[in-house]
Amino acid sequence: MLSTIVRAAEETSHALIFPNWVFPIIAAVVFTVLGFVVYSFRDVANRHSEKTGGNASGHTTDH
Repeated sequence: MLSTIVRAAEETSHALIFPNWVFPIIAAVVFTVLGFVVYSFRDVANRHSEKTGGNASGHTTDH
C-alpha cells in the first residue's frame, strides 16, 4: 500500500511549448505594445476642445 501512495504522489513532468526564457520576452513585448497604445492616447481631451463647449469655461483652478 505504501508503494501505491508513493507512486500517486510522484510529480508528472509536462513539456512547455516554449523554453523558459521565451515567456519573459513575450511579457515584455506585450507590455511594450500596451505602453505604446496608452502613449498614443495622451492629450486626446485637449485636441478636441471644441467638443467641450461651455463646460470648460466653468472649471477654474482658482480655489
